Amino acid sequence: MRVKKCFIIVLMLAGALSVRAQSVLEIIKQDPTFAVTNYALYPDSAVRLMTPPPAGKKPFYLSHYGRHGSRYINKRMGYDIPYIMMCRADSLGQLTPTGHEVLRQIREIIADSELRWGDLTSYGHQQIRKIATRMTHRFPELFEGETYINARSTTVSRCILSMASTMLELMKYNPNLKIRMDASQYTMWYMNHQDKLLSWKGMAPPAKAAHEAFENKLKGNPSLMKLLFQDPDSVQKVIDERKLNYFLIKMGLFQLNTHLYQSGYLTDIFTAEDLYRLWQDDNAWWYIQFGACKLNGGHQPYIQRHLLRQLINDADSCIRLEKPGVQLRFGHDSVLLPLVCLIGINGYDLETDNLEELEAKGWWSSAVFPMGANIQFVFYRENPEDQDVLFKVLLNEQETTLPIATDCAPYYHWRDFREHFLKKIDDYERVRAEETINQKEEEDKK
Repeated sequence: MRVKKCFIIVLMLAGALSVRAQSVLEIIKQDPTFAVTNYALYPDSAVRLMTPPPAGKKPFYLSHYGRHGSRYINKRMGYDIPYIMMCRADSLGQLTPTGHEVLRQIREIIADSELRWGDLTSYGHQQIRKIATRMTHRFPELFEGETYINARSTTVSRCILSMASTMLELMKYNPNLKIRMDASQYTMWYMNHQDKLLSWKGMAPPAKAAHEAFENKLKGNPSLMKLLFQDPDSVQKVIDERKLNYFLIKMGLFQLNTHLYQSGYLTDIFTAEDLYRLWQDDNAWWYIQFGACKLNGGHQPYIQRHLLRQLINDADSCIRLEKPGVQLRFGHDSVLLPLVCLIGINGYDLETDNLEELEAKGWWSSAVFPMGANIQFVFYRENPEDQDVLFKVLLNEQETTLPIATDCAPYYHWRDFREHFLKKIDDYERVRAEETINQKEEEDKK
């Protein structure tokens, strides 16, 4: 029995570590969308074997925060930038045959996206339904009988529709479920909290300077210019090579989230190395904005401290119930990534001031928040009287590690988690309050 259990754990770890065992460049060669960070496609073909819980423990409650499924880009600007540049070159008679085909593809993509900016795509609905189905198959005990499913969404339509798709899929599994759905400004203070102070500090002068130096080595693509334009040197007067390269790659990769995903021409004109440079640039930007980056004080993950506190409070209330059911929340990448960093899931609480070492140390934003990304907190106990509640965290349906001690990994004692992270949040808020008071006193002196 021990040999069998060890074999299962080895398989599980192999699945969870398979991404990290490869280089980012190797992953991009297999899945080009990995290069576009928050527009990466959800890896729903990954191995997801689970480690059996300690003897006698059974799942009784699930708490979740998930990103919406695949969507169109939010604003037309990301498409207009390469489109206007290509039109300028066309007006000068500078497009090569490949350039003409690229311009045709751009027009087709813009026409498909018009008036759909930010909308959930049909592929996004499909992703969300598959995640819901796997949830019921993995934890059938949580979806039996007249279980209550409490679902909340931000007020953005793609999140509301993701919530609705999930509920419809769960109802197919069990029509007797008691489902409650809500999407209101009333809960936005923790569902999608916007911390103006931390957002302002994100690109502090040291962080901005480091990022500019980092990205200057990555942008630009002379080979692309030769491919698209008859006389690249003359075209340089009306085209920004770096912006064209950056937004044209993104345009092609964005579209893989829509029903035009089979039209991969724009992606095909770039090499894996081109896509890899894009990933390096974007990954560094996401780290500065939401990771524990020393260049801006290392506090950016606390943007989602309210969500983490609410998750803890909700769990404390629910585990007192005999059958607490399931709580599902639907939101955004800019919430999920800092939440992962704040908790320190899989080492994403990495603190560094060296953007060059992010890849080597495994801080890969694409692995955290692809379209449809989700965190599941799954709770276990023997019975309602059991005081030693265990839980584990699944990131994109894979078991994870947390920065707290445990004697039953990947399971952790809930009391240890709540004590550690409530103190962490309290400590930050106390320091921030003191800084605010000191700042006001200094202003009063002036």
